[in-house]
Amino acid sequence: MINPETPKRITDRIEELETKFTFQEDAIEELNQVLICQQKDINRLMLVIENLNSQMERLSDEQGVNQQNETPPHY
Repeated sequence: MINPETPKRITDRIEELETKFTFQEDAIEELNQVLICQQKDINRLMLVIENLNSQMERLSDEQGVNQQNETPPHY
């Protein structure tokens, strides 16, 4: 004969699993949103680095032109 507690215990276990599953779904969604924000930050920072590199190259080129036209200080 089936123990009358068995269906209740099965129901309780199913509810516990559903609760854990819902929690995990929420955690995964939250982590996904954090990942999306971090990727946007990385992309923005890469653009900043590219701009800074361009500025450094431009300034370096300008400084090189100026140094070629200047008389050295010992003359």
